[in-house]
Amino acid sequence: MTLLADLADPRVKRSKSAHKLAACVTGDPQAVVSMSTATLATLAGVSEPTVNRFCTGLGYKGFPDFKLALAGELARRQPRITQDIDTDDSAGQVVAKVFEHTQASLNSAQQHLQLESLHRAVDALASARSIALCGLGASASVALDAQHKLLRFPVPVSAHTDIINQRMLATGLTRDDCLVCISYTGRTTAMVELAQLAAGTGARVLALTAPGSPLANTCDLVLGVESGEDTDLYTPMSSRIAQLVIIDVLATCLALRLGDSFGEHLAAVKNNLSDTRNQPE
Repeated sequence: MTLLADLADPRVKRSKSAHKLAACVTGDPQAVVSMSTATLATLAGVSEPTVNRFCTGLGYKGFPDFKLALAGELARRQPRITQDIDTDDSAGQVVAKVFEHTQASLNSAQQHLQLESLHRAVDALASARSIALCGLGASASVALDAQHKLLRFPVPVSAHTDIINQRMLATGLTRDDCLVCISYTGRTTAMVELAQLAAGTGARVLALTAPGSPLANTCDLVLGVESGEDTDLYTPMSSRIAQLVIIDVLATCLALRLGDSFGEHLAAVKNNLSDTRNQPE
């Protein structure tokens, strides 16, 4: 278990003063790295000796040693966006860079995913009469993947990757429907206009996009996706993977929310698919 995870664990028994210090550290660990013992003591409302006892109780020599460990953990948590692939890179270097970049992007997406927003998104999908998924360009494949996953649920689902079809679809939505707009940058004009059109019908509009983008500012529900990839210069790779993983998270949370009703429907779906496969000999 990491230092911050240990401090945030409510099951760990600590004194009242230790709980105050743990809350200060987990609340803003980056700031604590730059604090003096006196500053942290004042912030937590404890004495300076209590700060040192807190650190030694965790196995450190004192507050300076504790701060070094905390700084090291924060550095490891920072997304490491690798260098761009060079023309003379070997296959081994390409493998290392692509995998490292993807792993860093997934870590960044996980750290920035807001659980409250996730719960609201699952609520919208669970109560929707129908779910429409829309994406353009590189995000079109994400919309199609989301359709493949959500077709297992007992609700009509459709994916659209053509802007003309998307606009016609949005015109017929109602307050009982949910439109999911997928765009990594959130700056695609057609997607922003689509969200505005759907919102005008009263439909719930969920954006899987960059926080603070024009698309995010248009939608009432937003799942922020931040992977650090500059898609203005490079073909989207790791950003697409991050979107796909968040779709997996949404589908899994939705399945848990629906409970037994989903299980029964999934069993029926699998039964209907069984005849399409050759049985093992």
